[in-house]
Amino acid sequence: MMRSVVSNLLTFLIVALVIVAGAIFWGQRTFVAQGPLEQAICLRVAPGDSVAVVAQRLEDEDAIVSPGLFRIGSNYTGRTEDLKFGNYLVPAGATMDEILDTVTQGGASTCGAEINFRVGVTSISVVARELNPTTGRYEEVAEYDPTAEEVVIPEEFTALVEGDAVPRYRITLAEGVTSWQVRDALQRVDILSGEIAQVPAEGSLNPNSYEVSPGDTRASVIERMQRAQEDILAAAWAERDEDVPVESPEELLILASLIEKETGVAAERAQVASVFVNRLRQGMRLQTDPTVIYGITNGEGVLGRGLRRSELDASTPYNTYVIDALPPTPIANPGREAIMAAAQPDETPYIYFVADGTGGHAFAETLEEHNANVARWREIEAQRNQ
Repeated sequence: MMRSVVSNLLTFLIVALVIVAGAIFWGQRTFVAQGPLEQAICLRVAPGDSVAVVAQRLEDEDAIVSPGLFRIGSNYTGRTEDLKFGNYLVPAGATMDEILDTVTQGGASTCGAEINFRVGVTSISVVARELNPTTGRYEEVAEYDPTAEEVVIPEEFTALVEGDAVPRYRITLAEGVTSWQVRDALQRVDILSGEIAQVPAEGSLNPNSYEVSPGDTRASVIERMQRAQEDILAAAWAERDEDVPVESPEELLILASLIEKETGVAAERAQVASVFVNRLRQGMRLQTDPTVIYGITNGEGVLGRGLRRSELDASTPYNTYVIDALPPTPIANPGREAIMAAAQPDETPYIYFVADGTGGHAFAETLEEHNANVARWREIEAQRNQ
């Protein structure tokens, strides 16, 4: 009798151990096995969410086979208390272990809403975008103008921001913006704090896209832009052609700003640079309209009209129709490519250029060729104004 009881007990224990061992083996394999998710999703982890809440959300999205196993795995690996709130891209087929790594390691959100404060040469806009997990591309949801007399924030914008766990924020500067425009724009970015005591030196800010966080100071953002520009300028100065007729990195930056304001066509920058360099070598005046405009506006916004003859003839430090060399400071913030074009211009015989009607320019070696190009441009203008 006792032998039978002991035998049955042993059998039961063995079966139980086999079942437990099998369950552990299944759990371990399933935890690191490819998941059932067929298309990438954006997983939102809000402040205060628990692993159980995240696990349920994942099951609702068909991203995991077992919320319980996800919770057990997080506990077993010591990551239950390590959740980082944010928006995370979960790729198709992600394992539970990989998903847990993603939501506990933290860092910048990799999907969800992105709010971009775009600072352009002629306008400022605030754009809300959302990442499409399937395509991996951001899609614009809403946009508004923060400089309008009556600012109207679209409902889609508010809904996206308020419904997102952690929106990403960016400030994007277009190439050729002035320092005054950047300062003015940053003052309108309501997630930033502090003031900018004075307008940064013209040309000292690198046009690029900068990720920022609520509470960052405006001064710290300016410092990042300045450090980036300093690094780019230092590299360009070190790599410049030896015969470029500038005496310092500051003069190189001034030349780059003229190039930036004269052309928006990337392929033309080094050609435009060659015209300015050839003129400097020959002692010719640069005769470029953007310098005259800067002398009028001081970089505070756009002129909004054509130049008058009296302005082209006026004696100002920035009027390159009157002065014999570069203006005293940059006239905008040039980007990396314009700076490199100033440092390494094309070798050309050109000393003239004029708009060609396509967004680019027609270049010429002689005044006769240039006058013909100007005549063609005036014909194009006349046709457009009909």
